[in-house]
Order: sequence, then C-alpha cells, then structure tokens
Amino acid sequence: MKNLFFLGLILWLFSPSVLHAKDGISLTLIPPSTITNKVDLDIRAGLRNEEERSKVVEVRIYLQEEKSESLLHFSKKEIPPGKAYEVKHVLPTTNLVGKNRVILTVTDGKRTYREIKDIEVLDSDIRSTRLIDGAWAGIYHWSETEGKHWNKDIQKMTDAQWGEMVQGMHKLKMDIIVIQEVFRQEEYVGKHQTTVENYTGKAFYPSDIYPSKMPITAHDPVEAMLAEADKLNMHVFVGVGMFAWFDFTKESLEWHKKVAKELWDKYGHHRSFYGFYVSEESGGNLDNWEQTEAKRMQRKNEIVNFFREFKAYCNDIAPAKPIMLATNSMQVPQGLDTYPALLQNLDILCPFGFARMPEGDLTDKESADLLQSLCDAAGSHLWFDLETFLFNEDQSLYPRPMEEIIHDLNLFQNFEKILCYQFPGVFNDPKMSIRIGEPRTLDLFRDYQQYLKKILNTQKSK
Repeated sequence: MKNLFFLGLILWLFSPSVLHAKDGISLTLIPPSTITNKVDLDIRAGLRNEEERSKVVEVRIYLQEEKSESLLHFSKKEIPPGKAYEVKHVLPTTNLVGKNRVILTVTDGKRTYREIKDIEVLDSDIRSTRLIDGAWAGIYHWSETEGKHWNKDIQKMTDAQWGEMVQGMHKLKMDIIVIQEVFRQEEYVGKHQTTVENYTGKAFYPSDIYPSKMPITAHDPVEAMLAEADKLNMHVFVGVGMFAWFDFTKESLEWHKKVAKELWDKYGHHRSFYGFYVSEESGGNLDNWEQTEAKRMQRKNEIVNFFREFKAYCNDIAPAKPIMLATNSMQVPQGLDTYPALLQNLDILCPFGFARMPEGDLTDKESADLLQSLCDAAGSHLWFDLETFLFNEDQSLYPRPMEEIIHDLNLFQNFEKILCYQFPGVFNDPKMSIRIGEPRTLDLFRDYQQYLKKILNTQKSK
C-alpha cells in the first residue's frame, strides 16, 4: 500500500496539468510551525501576476484534502499585469489537535498551481508551547562590547559553517531564523543624518546597491543560511537593515524598499524565505525617547507611516510574506495612542526586555498582557523575543543560566511563538567545526536539548 501511495504521489507531482507553485504564488502560515489549539492559524495566500496581460484566477484554500467539504476559502479575482493579490483566512484550531495540511490551489484557466503546508496542533490549556521555536542569527554583533566573546569567531566563519549553525538550530527545533541585519553602518553616530544617497554601510552579502562589504570570511552567509534552511524545512526572516537605529524617516523607508527589493530578487526563490524583519527596533513607547511632545508625536507618526508604506510595498513585490519588528517591552502605556495604527500594518510584533523592566514601569507580565490585548484588537501576532543572555560587569554578553530561561518559558503563557536572542555566541552545537564564543555556550546547548526532550516526551504522552 505504501508503494502505491508514493507512486500516486509522484504521478500527481509531475502531472503535466498540475504544476508546483511558481514565482508569484505563495502560501504562508502564521505561525509556520507547531502551535497549541489556543492559537488561531493565520493562512495567507499571495499571488502576483508576472505576465504582460491581465489574468483571472480562482483561489481555493483547503484543509486536509481537496474536497468541497474541506474548502476554507474561494475567491475569483482579475489581477492586472505586475500587480499582486493577497488572501487572508484565519482558522480557529480548537478542534484541530494533531497533524494538519493546508492546501492552496490557484487556477488561471490553463493550469492549476498548488502549494502545501503542514502544521501540527497540540492540545493545551495555554497559547504557548513552552519551547523556543527559533532564534536570531546575527552575522556580526553591532556592539564590540556586547559581542566581545563571539564577534572574532563569527568573523572567521565560512559559508559552510553558517550552514552547520543552521543544522545546530534545527537539532533544538529552533526552526525559525531571524537574520538580524544585512548591512552595518558603523559611521552612523546621530539621528537622521543618513540619506539613501550618502549611505556608507557595508553589506554582509554581495549587494549591487551598496557593494562595500563587511570584512568577514563568508562570501554570502545569507545564501548559506537560506540554502540549508531549505533542506531542513525551516523558516527565515531576512533582516532588512541596518539603515540607522530607531530611524523610521522617509529616507529610511526609501532605503528599506530598495534593500527589500534586492533581497527578494536575490533570495526570493528559496522555500525558506519566510518574511522580512525590519532591523531598526524601537522602544515600547514608540517615540524614540524624544524630550518634547511635538518630537514624540513626530516619531510616532513616522513609525506608523513607515510600516503602512513598507507593508504595501512588500505586499506588492512578495505578497503573503509577513513583516516583523522587535520593540522593547518598556513604557508601553506611552505608546497606546500609536499601537492600533502601527499594528494595522505589522504582521508580527516580537518584543524583548521583559526581564529588565525598570522600576516604576509595568511588571513583565503586565506588559506582555497589554501588548497581547493590543495585537488581538488589531488582528496581528505577538511573539516573544526571549533574551537568553545576561550582561557581565563590562557589559559583554554571556549565556543565561538554563533555570532562568525555563522560568520565562513558564511565566509567559500567552505568546504563540517564542524566539530567542541569539543563537551564535550563546548556543553552540558541540558537533560544529568551530566554537563561537566561550565554552559555556556548549553547556547551554546541551541543557536546552535535555529540556526539549523532556517537553516533547510530555507532549507525546498526552
């Protein structure tokens, strides 16, 4: 029976009347990997007409199999040449415990294109899986002080070793990778002094826009990570940055558009290219800590306008690919007048810093709950940027003790996905051909591996 099944599958895959999804057609699940049945699944279908004439398409989304009773969505749309169309369907998962399959079919009158994604849903009393689902992978830390223990090692990494690092992440089921940034502008010292024309940043990949390259051994670590992630069915946010920290001006917007287009043109063919991460970050107050009310409102308006235009631009070149921003968890009440408008055009908010809440602010749990309510109201997603590091007295970073990480994994139960900052320099697979950072990074890898096994065994026994 198994042989017949696989024979049928092969015939279906290579049938001349049925093609795989091509450029311009994509299926995205948010979140993309295992979730609990307290989390709704956000299904996005993206279509872009790459032809020189308008065409009418029929879009269908099915759950489990292509049957009329399994149809979740149907629409018929005429798409002009060079234009895009996005479908969004939110699916409650309360009764979907187990393995599930989402199937997208797009028919243009001549052919049918298919894209399929699988996802497992766990039975749970809370939203969180209590696992770290992914991690940042900074190609070189922006601060020589904070990155003191690993920057020199990262600088030596080859393309093959970046692939090894992705394999190490996969061993820990950290299957969502966030590339922190793809440019570094070390000369930037003040706010809003940079323009698109005089930008002096250096690239971590072979860029045609700004060809000056960072002095690293790897030729193209972005390609290396995406290529390995393709093989392992992982998901990569490509970091569109760094223009300038906390800078969401019009100049920053134009720079981000240019870089996002180049990144999509260069790497968009990778199955693992999941979405765009805007590297600039923001305080939880969204006002760039300005000292006057007029300046605070200016910064708030800038961040709202930035994401409204950047989201529309990315939807046009790469429909259904989510946009993510990391803010800190502090002074969130000061941004309450801005979050609703911001979150209308931000697919995923991934805040950090909950373990470092200042005196007089909300507690870590109160901040998380408030952010969750804001995201729920806007229909956007709240993920957790878990800090798996601590600061030495000299402000250099070192791996956080496992018991503190477990504490946070259990304390914050509302996050549908938990990512951590960061993998290289904090976790190290003992089987890698290079050790990035200090020896206790090996201990944290093993400690988390043991924790992961324990949680997975508990889930299997339910």
